[in-house]
Amino acid sequence: MEMDDAINVLGEPLSPCNEDLVTGFFRDGHCNTCAEDTGSHTVCIEASREFLEFSRFRGNDLTTPAPEHGFPGLKPGDRWCMCAARWLEAYENDRAPRVHVTRTHRRALEIVPMELLRRFAVDLN
Repeated sequence: MEMDDAINVLGEPLSPCNEDLVTGFFRDGHCNTCAEDTGSHTVCIEASREFLEFSRFRGNDLTTPAPEHGFPGLKPGDRWCMCAARWLEAYENDRAPRVHVTRTHRRALEIVPMELLRRFAVDLN
């Protein structure tokens, strides 16, 4: 697997999403991606209670720890690389979490419009 260039949606070097949790397609704390990442784990979010409930309802429980995978479970405020299409689905259901655009890979723009990322940005003025 060859990693795509680590560039964010602003055209700058991609910052880590969370170095304390094994997040991202490569489980390296970055929302990097490659051709094999069919889910496009490219959007760095700040988890909210509403989003975590939505994700659990959709069959992806991110709150329950999975120690065998080094996963402590997410809580509100945690940063996490999520699939771009799932973020868009959460947005369409009024449950989209805030986004760290400097930590979001540019490939997310293939699915999520930049105007939405900016609207939900945590790290832009």
